[in-house]
Amino acid sequence: MSYIMVDVESDGPIPGDFSMVCFGAVVVEPELGQTFYGRLRPISEKWIPEALAVSGFTREEVQAFAEPVEVMSDFATWLKEHSQGQPMFISDNNGFDWQFINWYFHHFTGANPFGFSSTNLGSLYKGLVKDTFQNFKHLRRTKHTHDPVDDARGNAEALLTMKAEMGLKVRL
Repeated sequence: MSYIMVDVESDGPIPGDFSMVCFGAVVVEPELGQTFYGRLRPISEKWIPEALAVSGFTREEVQAFAEPVEVMSDFATWLKEHSQGQPMFISDNNGFDWQFINWYFHHFTGANPFGFSSTNLGSLYKGLVKDTFQNFKHLRRTKHTHDPVDDARGNAEALLTMKAEMGLKVRL
């Protein structure tokens, strides 16, 4: 099993009504050298300007991005090539990121290579330090920029630190 850290940017709060603009994924391993970046054309006419602005793209720019079926198929292929066995989805906010990745995989490819489970990095950290008021974000080395590959990399760095310095038992 390989842990795949994922980060999503969208133009609204839910898939289907709104669109996933882009996402990044990083295989969690010491080198953090295996990455995926997808930019997707909108699937809906609905969008929230403030939500889209977080991604740094304009509506005109995202209209020129690749078709979602192409991006999700490429991501599925990348997962097969870069994951040992069943990939494990993990993210900073899996309630948000998972809903988009899961919906897009099922809608555009018919299946989600991650299966039906995901892991929340923040909750994992809170359990590790036994304090629900704590936050892992100080463990990132890569600045949080809303570039989804940067953000996934920073979160992967935090997970690697939890393992190396805090005693988290996880097979990476």
